[in-house]
Amino acid sequence: MDFAPSPRARELLERVEAFIAQEIAPREEAHHRQQLALQDPWVTSPLIEEIKAKAKAQGLWNLFLPGLEHGAGLANVEYAPLAERMGRSLIASECFNCNAPDTGNMEVLLHFGSTEQRERWLTPLLAGEIRSAFCMTEPEVASSDATNMQATATLDGEEVVLNGRKWWSTGVGHPNCKVGIFMGLTDPQADRYHQHSMVLVPLDSPGVKVERMLSTMGFLDAPGGHGDVSFTDVRLPASAIIGGPGEAFTIAQARLGPGRIHHCMRLIGLAELALELACRRATERTAFGKPLANLGGNRERIADARIAIDQARLHVLHAAWLIDQQSPAALGAVSQIKVAVPNMAQRVVDMAMQLHGGAGLSNDFPLGAAWLIARALRLADGPDEVHRGVVARLELARYGQGKWAG
Repeated sequence: MDFAPSPRARELLERVEAFIAQEIAPREEAHHRQQLALQDPWVTSPLIEEIKAKAKAQGLWNLFLPGLEHGAGLANVEYAPLAERMGRSLIASECFNCNAPDTGNMEVLLHFGSTEQRERWLTPLLAGEIRSAFCMTEPEVASSDATNMQATATLDGEEVVLNGRKWWSTGVGHPNCKVGIFMGLTDPQADRYHQHSMVLVPLDSPGVKVERMLSTMGFLDAPGGHGDVSFTDVRLPASAIIGGPGEAFTIAQARLGPGRIHHCMRLIGLAELALELACRRATERTAFGKPLANLGGNRERIADARIAIDQARLHVLHAAWLIDQQSPAALGAVSQIKVAVPNMAQRVVDMAMQLHGGAGLSNDFPLGAAWLIARALRLADGPDEVHRGVVARLELARYGQGKWAG
């Protein structure tokens, strides 16, 4: 296997790096300060829209999509370095229309959506004109087991009726968020992996209500945010079901594989940023007559961070390569990186915060937000424990143990 970037991927990476250096990096800190100062943070940012327009005009748009018709035509292993570079910024992914959950939702519509669904929702998402949400996790059940879901998507003649409550619906607070993908129970009598359906829900539908926006360890993550949303007798045409009734789990697995690659590569970029800030702080600050780098084992901590980041990068590239090869081994590899990378990033960011002292806890540096992102991703898209369970079941199956044996 060869992880060297193709000429096309190398050229795009150079252009992305140049664009970030010219259009994003010089303005990002001021943007975040202005956003934090807003009394009403749930508003569209003129700066983000301006940068998006420039990126789109330069063809740096929808780079995550593999097909040339809508995207850059890159394989997962080719897109990974671009996602890493975007991950060093908290806004770059959105500026290139490569931000979650829109990326996953666009892939769902591209691969499983009907012609009508694509025309109504995929086209404006690809254009960056609207945003979307993914409504799966529920407050009343352990959503780490998705078969626990109590929200319903019940067929009633030519309609589907939605009832239930979802939370951590990322992006639902954005003023441009127009549609959500709702996952609900349709047929309790079917086998456990064919009971649920995914339904496209316009957020202005009668019966849809954003009950509250959730803070994540004190951060609102505005203007997208994470919402607690109720669905009360929401009636939609049955044609709003994606891929047909009972197909939600099949669609979810297809959606989450590449999405987890994107998350992990962005986290590696974030860890690289944290390590850079740590090294600068360690060489520029002195205490007890020495640079911080020469105190208390900090050199070893910096070395361990470099080793951990490089290991994680190779791990993710290998998982991306397996997905591109359509290898069955991709299942275990993606679960492995989903555990390894957020834990690595959290440790690296924590080390950088410690070197910054009290400043590392403030909004003067992006480390607090970086730590939170890494910590949250140990739960999002499946908690560590679930992914470890998958890895263990696959490993034990090699020795004839468990239902996956043979």
